[in-house]
Amino acid sequence: MKKTNIVAFSIVAVSPFLIAIVALVSVMYGTKDISAITVWQAITAFDSSNVDHQIIRTGRIPRIAAVLLVGAFLAVAGAVMQGITRNYLASPSLMGVNDGSAFVITLAIVFFPGLPNYQMILLSMLGSALGAGIVFGFGSLIRNGLSPVRLAIIGTVIGTFLSSITTAIAMYFQVSQTVSVWYNTKVHMVDMDMLMLAIPFGLIGLVLALLSAKAITITSLGEDIAIGLGQKTKAVKIISMLAVVCLTGTAVALVGKIAFVGLVIPHITRFLVGVDYRFIIPCAAVIGAFFLALCDVLSRFVNYPFETPIGVLTALVGVPFFLYLVRKHGGEQRA
Repeated sequence: MKKTNIVAFSIVAVSPFLIAIVALVSVMYGTKDISAITVWQAITAFDSSNVDHQIIRTGRIPRIAAVLLVGAFLAVAGAVMQGITRNYLASPSLMGVNDGSAFVITLAIVFFPGLPNYQMILLSMLGSALGAGIVFGFGSLIRNGLSPVRLAIIGTVIGTFLSSITTAIAMYFQVSQTVSVWYNTKVHMVDMDMLMLAIPFGLIGLVLALLSAKAITITSLGEDIAIGLGQKTKAVKIISMLAVVCLTGTAVALVGKIAFVGLVIPHITRFLVGVDYRFIIPCAAVIGAFFLALCDVLSRFVNYPFETPIGVLTALVGVPFFLYLVRKHGGEQRA
């Protein structure tokens, strides 16, 4: 068995235990600490009159489930984006994908209040596609606009523009408080109905990514090489971006914007398992889930008993990592 296979198998085999540990800690500890026995009783013998049981069943279990899913979704979305664009800075947060989702969700809140959850997820996906389309559209119109650093700059500018327009609309129509949860993340108030609806949409994105894994590996070698090997690059990019839209749109609709997961985790995964996306995608999913769950747990103790936004924790890792990538690779396309 190749070294890459062994490492990938080890990650997939060990990660469930690590995820189970961080999930248990997440359910037990917070503003109010709850014993492991009480957690077990809340799961196996739920008592609606018990406040601790209510906290566990309606608050902490949906929260950790959402965080694990979103971590996996964003990590895979980032890995797919980096593979098909050959851009080491590609990620949903830097390429306007997250901001596009939040923008369209804001429009829906203002002009179509009371939409069912599944429609909000679909609109969030539409927003993801809109954001990515604008960024890559501008990038293709500017000389060397698709180079990593320039595309990241364009993505940041477009994302800031969409965010500003969203804020202006929210203030004008007096829905700022409602909209703010999509920009500041709402892991502490996950809607259980939205969570159950998000799982199938996210799974569609994961399946598309896994089915495209081999093709993404070939595409990541370069356009000319991929075409020479008989790869239908346009079809691969369309399917891959559809996976990104499903994954990112679902994540934003579920908990709001979370940055840097889709940037950092794919690089860590490639370092561990190599460049074959048949290994990168499943490993990125489990590493991303663990990483975001760990950030969620730590966010409760940075300023205890008050919670720190989870985005602060991901930024503490992501910003230095982003600067490191720019310094190391400069503006060159990933080889």
